[in-house]
Amino acid sequence: MTMGMNGTTGRIRLLEPAIGYALTAAAAVTPEFLSCATPCRGWDLRMLLRHASESLAAICEGIDAGCIDLHPDSEDPDVASDPARAFRDRAGRLLGACASPGRDHEVVHIADRLLPAGAMASAGALEIAMHGWDISRACGRCQPIPRTLAADLLAIAPLLIPGTDRHPLFAAPVSVPPEAGPSDRLAAFLGRTPT
Repeated sequence: MTMGMNGTTGRIRLLEPAIGYALTAAAAVTPEFLSCATPCRGWDLRMLLRHASESLAAICEGIDAGCIDLHPDSEDPDVASDPARAFRDRAGRLLGACASPGRDHEVVHIADRLLPAGAMASAGALEIAMHGWDISRACGRCQPIPRTLAADLLAIAPLLIPGTDRHPLFAAPVSVPPEAGPSDRLAAFLGRTPT
């Protein structure tokens, strides 16, 4: 793996394919799927899309402005009325922010904390890809995360996700057979059952 967790290279190398994969998954969403259960325990697809849209907006804010507001404005009515379209729109905005020159912040300010921009981009790529996987499952597509992307995310996931005290953000890792591919192993590491 040639990507570090800092700088533009990491952002483009992981965020763009993660967004592309999630957009492909979201293309299958139709209104009848919004009430379907997702691999995120207790969440239906509508809830997941709203959460993922908020995440996309926060990552875009970090790339655009170099800071993330912990108390964003009230929910965008578009997210509430059409969460799949809002997800696709925000994913498109994030792709645009990744490609725009002059937004190569070294660090992102989050309240009184500083996070290396590359770490934020890597964490964002992990979240976006995994939620793309969740969306695909909720729509009955079960499309795996592309092999190279999944392998790269699997390599950095232990740096971003604590081994202990994962609850409530993540369930405990799930066992998978040794022959499982990187998409299934990544899902299992993040507490999802790939089958």
